[in-house]
Amino acid sequence: MLTISNNVQLADWEIEMSAIRAQGAGGQNVNKVSSAVHLRFDINRSSLPEFYKERLLKLSDHRITKEGVIIIKAQQFRTLEKNREDALERLRELIISATVEVKSRRATRPTLGSKRRRMDKKTQRGSTKSLRGKVSF
Repeated sequence: MLTISNNVQLADWEIEMSAIRAQGAGGQNVNKVSSAVHLRFDINRSSLPEFYKERLLKLSDHRITKEGVIIIKAQQFRTLEKNREDALERLRELIISATVEVKSRRATRPTLGSKRRRMDKKTQRGSTKSLRGKVSF
């Protein structure tokens, strides 16, 4: 059972996990032990509320396929248990990040004082640079 918030939870049958062999260096163990986790979560089949489903499907994330399946590959740790926990935590973070409202930016204008200070700094910097030139006698 994966808890997303106080009233939203995912059952174990909704999350499909399989053990695969991890990539990269790992010595003799890398070819024998399946320590990486491949997590698949179908958004449309899940018991998530419609609000969560809509927001997840609108996300432009490379982990979400066109069919609405989230695929997470966890192979950061050496043990299968830690990789399983990591995959579940990353799924939880992805679902939570889809629900966060992004505040829209309002356009503002710089104040008159800030414009003056900027221009004063530019002229001061220019005069400093002009004094660095060659000295003629």
